[in-house]
Amino acid sequence: MPDTDLLTRWATDTWRSFEAMTDPDSGLPTDSIATSLDPATRSGYTSPTNIGGLLWCTVAARDLGLLPAADARDRLRRLLATLAGMEVHDESGMFFNWYDDRTGALLHWMPDGGTIHPFLSSVDNGWLAAGLMVAAAAEPDVATEAHRVLDRMHFGAFHDAAAGGSDGGPRGRLRGGFWVADPGQDTVSEAYVEGHAPVLHTPHHYDLLDSEPRIASYVGIAHGQIPPEHYASLDTPVRHYRGRDVVPTYGGSMFEALMPTIFVPEAAWAPATWGVNEARTVALQREYALDEKVYGYWGFSPCGKPGEGYGVFGVPPIAWVEGGYPSEEDGEVVVTPHASAMALMVEPDAAADNLARLERDLGAYGPGGFVDAVDVRTGRGAGRYLSLDQSMVLGSLANVLADDCLRRWFCTPDVEAVLRPVVEARQMPIA
Repeated sequence: MPDTDLLTRWATDTWRSFEAMTDPDSGLPTDSIATSLDPATRSGYTSPTNIGGLLWCTVAARDLGLLPAADARDRLRRLLATLAGMEVHDESGMFFNWYDDRTGALLHWMPDGGTIHPFLSSVDNGWLAAGLMVAAAAEPDVATEAHRVLDRMHFGAFHDAAAGGSDGGPRGRLRGGFWVADPGQDTVSEAYVEGHAPVLHTPHHYDLLDSEPRIASYVGIAHGQIPPEHYASLDTPVRHYRGRDVVPTYGGSMFEALMPTIFVPEAAWAPATWGVNEARTVALQREYALDEKVYGYWGFSPCGKPGEGYGVFGVPPIAWVEGGYPSEEDGEVVVTPHASAMALMVEPDAAADNLARLERDLGAYGPGGFVDAVDVRTGRGAGRYLSLDQSMVLGSLANVLADDCLRRWFCTPDVEAVLRPVVEARQMPIA
């Protein structure tokens, strides 16, 4: 087990970034903030994923003793009151992609002037629902407010029951999301819930089992809105790398593989499948960086790039898509600490060592915890903290330090009774 004082310091500083990212009036988190934590550098917008992350991180901070229980309750109430008044798609109860982080107003233009076609993402709403489930279970005094938002969300709105099953097996795939107005690109007009009006869906489905969208699958199955057969229908291709089979993610990134495990103890429920695959994913990320590429540090996942901007990074040999996400861009090797933070739940000692060296050797740390990414060749770091990535860091640290607290809050006995048999029954073609 890594040094708990070290992990607690990392958690304390990461929570400080959330305090700086939270609007004191609306209770909403901003999407990002400069590493100085200057409130004037808040991005001006937020997303359902960011809001879900703040919900579970507020509970995590309470459970870690970083936030008094009364303060946590007040923060949750303020956030949930704003959330309840935000504009949603009326029939499904789903949230749009971008809102003003000060007022909760739906955005049609970004602060830089870019036009937004309001979109409702299956994945983003999955993370928001996860945060609502954690808050409702962890804090009974806000459960009514949390369920007021959660219970109107219907994940069947994304579920195409006819998709997949080309080999005669189970069917059912999630669409990426939908628009309610023409976005000026290809769409599919469908209504997947009886009584709902058709909306304009993305043409693509999410097909892979080992992928970030499975959080939406878990939420929908747990609430009886998506049939369990959907989980059985998802694809499990195999990649063979360094002598081992692994079921890949789309781009070979860590958050696709491990972010859902912050809430669902897949490895504990299914040690012969998920347990093996998650351990191999982490080990192969580490070996790719340290043994094959000799970078000296590891952990690849989409993140804020050194300097400014956002990029997708991964380990190509364990990606499903040809070529995968790169580990290098423009001559920089981009390692993100949130990848190693999630790996603490799988390889705690190796992950803690990697994080400690990122802080000590490369200075990839600031007043709000680990910077979002660092070029391991030059030490150049990202200029902002991202709410999404900080929520992975703090959520993972909370599980390690506080006895899987977020998994326990998400997987109530009722939720476990539904999800555990589904996870246990899913087979993977790995030897």
